[in-house]
Amino acid sequence: MIQAKTFRTPILIAAALLAFTIRCPVYSAELANATHHVTQIAAETRHIEIGNASWYGAHLQGRRTASGEPYDPQSLTAAHPTLPLHSTVRVTNLNNGRSVEVRINDRGPYTGRRVIDLSVKAAEAIGLMHRGVARVKVEALPRVRPVVYYSPGIFDPLED
Repeated sequence: MIQAKTFRTPILIAAALLAFTIRCPVYSAELANATHHVTQIAAETRHIEIGNASWYGAHLQGRRTASGEPYDPQSLTAAHPTLPLHSTVRVTNLNNGRSVEVRINDRGPYTGRRVIDLSVKAAEAIGLMHRGVARVKVEALPRVRPVVYYSPGIFDPLED
């Protein structure tokens, strides 16, 4: 017969670890010190496409995007028909070589051979404003996820 005494210590240790992990805060990759390291999760296949890009103007300012946030022409955002919302892509103007990194926050374009619609600021960054439409390369960038390591003595989340 197994006595309850033998399971007391492992259960107490498991409960202490659970309590610790619940109280431990989550940090972003922007916090840089000796206890935080960033690992990059690279996609097995990178999304790259070439096509036409256009931009959508300030007259849509404040309207809700597919992500739910209001459209801001002065932010580096874009609309893409299939890429995940909040993913980051690098858009390179193939006519002049200028590029910009934008966050996908809307859906579209649904016209012709266009592969992406850029905000006003993003279009200005790659020299697209005067032409209206340009040939671009769209590259999905891998996501960076923070990894948090705890070093006793440097930060103790249980001390308040």
